[in-house]
Amino acid sequence: MNSFLALGDDTRREIILLVAKNGEMTSTAISKHFSISAPAISQHLQLLRELQLLNVKKEAQKRIYSVNLDGFSEMEELILKVREDWSKRLNRLERYALKLKKGKTI
Repeated sequence: MNSFLALGDDTRREIILLVAKNGEMTSTAISKHFSISAPAISQHLQLLRELQLLNVKKEAQKRIYSVNLDGFSEMEELILKVREDWSKRLNRLERYALKLKKGKTI
């Protein structure tokens, strides 16, 4: 699964936003924010770790999660490329519209 597909799931997207807002959170603290079971949250966390969207560190028996910004770089690059391409297209459309406007008498 790629990162875009993973974040297409509402729960995983909410987990990322929650952890980003709080900096670091234990899996127990994350689970308390959702109405689904702790094992279900653990599966979501595992997938987000595998895709390198979350970091995890172990302290005794706790797992503490934080957002891995490097894991978002591929998505960021794609989004920036799409934005750049559309910006160029809109700029060309604007120039074309201005040429049409100049050619007409008002």
